[in-house]
Amino acid sequence: MQALIKQALPQNDPLNRAILKTLEAGNWAGFLSAQQVEQLCADFTFEPFQLALYLLPVAACYSHTDVSHFNVGAVAIGQKGDFYFGANQEFANVAIQQTIHAEQSAISHAWLRGETQITHMVVNYTPCGHCRQFMNELQGAETLQIHLPHSLNNSLRDYLPDSFGPKDLDITSCLLAKEEHHLVANHDDELINQGILAANQSHCPYSESPHGIAMLFKSGEIISGRYAENAAFNPSLPALQTALNFAYLDHKKLTDIQRIVMVEKPIKLSHKSMTQQLLQALNLPALEYIKC
Repeated sequence: MQALIKQALPQNDPLNRAILKTLEAGNWAGFLSAQQVEQLCADFTFEPFQLALYLLPVAACYSHTDVSHFNVGAVAIGQKGDFYFGANQEFANVAIQQTIHAEQSAISHAWLRGETQITHMVVNYTPCGHCRQFMNELQGAETLQIHLPHSLNNSLRDYLPDSFGPKDLDITSCLLAKEEHHLVANHDDELINQGILAANQSHCPYSESPHGIAMLFKSGEIISGRYAENAAFNPSLPALQTALNFAYLDHKKLTDIQRIVMVEKPIKLSHKSMTQQLLQALNLPALEYIKC
């Protein structure tokens, strides 16, 4: 990862050296705090979205593209100015629907870091219809600005006119808003508790079937993932994908995963078999399944 990023940012440039120093200080995680962004912008006379555009080749370094070999980078800018990197994540030998698009990657990354609203999405290629629909699920989607290297300051409506979304189904709770499914985390096993907490924060107003993932690493660190459902169904993002995506962007090695727990309340649908299939394809530990 570091080698790819260093190739994307030749160190003969002062800005590149400053970015590399900042990323290294954060152990190469694909995240810059608002304070770090502000400092870089002040030192090199950038506007935040201009810096985000500059960082797109770096974000693309976090891609895993075993199918397409086509890397896409994205940067989601949070309400307070934090930068959340995103990149497309592909998985060979499973259904192509398991893929994570770069915009989905950046959004779920922001969500798992506690972000409540994304104000700008910066991406190196025009968002596909799948991603436009996924972004339409966001809290604040009506004010979201999309920036491309060749086209700045676009609204989501510019890319998705006459859209269909949560409001058409009388859904008032949008993705990134605080959610509560009344699941109680009182298990003796902390990994299971983290899975319950993740399921409890799922966004699933259509199926009302929350699920969460918790992964234990050799270091003792736990990374969790939550289900992100969409009004159009197909752009939905299962919890395992959000957890794996976060691990990639946090510069973790999947080979360091020791246990994986899934907590699910399968009222109208279940993601168990799909989750097991992807874990098997990635040669990861067997799924520990908890049904609420």
